Amino acid sequence: MGHLVVLKAADGFESQAYVAQPSIKPRGAIVVLQEIFGVNAHIRAVAEGYALAGYLAVAPATFHRVKTGVELGYTPEDMNAGFALKTAVETLPAPGVLADIQAAVDYAAQTSGGKVGVVGYCWGGLLTWRAAGAVKGVSAAVPYYGGGVTSEAEIKRDPACPVQAHFGNKDHWIPLETVEAFKQAQPQVEVHVYEADHGFNCDHRGSYNEPAAHLALERALAFFAKHLG
Repeated sequence: MGHLVVLKAADGFESQAYVAQPSIKPRGAIVVLQEIFGVNAHIRAVAEGYALAGYLAVAPATFHRVKTGVELGYTPEDMNAGFALKTAVETLPAPGVLADIQAAVDYAAQTSGGKVGVVGYCWGGLLTWRAAGAVKGVSAAVPYYGGGVTSEAEIKRDPACPVQAHFGNKDHWIPLETVEAFKQAQPQVEVHVYEADHGFNCDHRGSYNEPAAHLALERALAFFAKHLG
């Protein structure tokens, strides 16, 4: 089981993160960035999975600047609440939540003694894409179905580390034509598209797709092993 730690950002703001420790010496660290539903049971399980794979896993509470202790489910009401919180975080003055992600990456590097990768889902996928270019110390980034990643503004970002991106071809939030535009604009990014919907990695959601989730995780673990080893 994991435990909570307090992270301190460069501006002095303190936030919480869930940390899952491997049973062996860490082979590196993975920062796990939440969906719009908080560091809930699913995100904690993802962190535990990376710990089982040998990584120190750190899941920062990226809503902490606007609301503490957020842990939502996946009902329509939860989605509305999570979207409102995400909107509030997105309107924070720069660097906003990226400062807390930087604190998580710094903690992960210091605690593991190794390189740090970032993985994120839904809104966390968007934050992962941004972190690939704006957060220091990130050696690899893996965004899953990051809403907004394929928008015109985000496509223009310049990642500073290797990126592997996962999308579903049935995702009505991220039209396939925008994924194709992203691939054209970012040819160095390893892009995988699955016969799946938004949220296909989350077994708490109706859109969960077990074959796609397993294949994406296999690819993500291989990618992290390559770049964090």
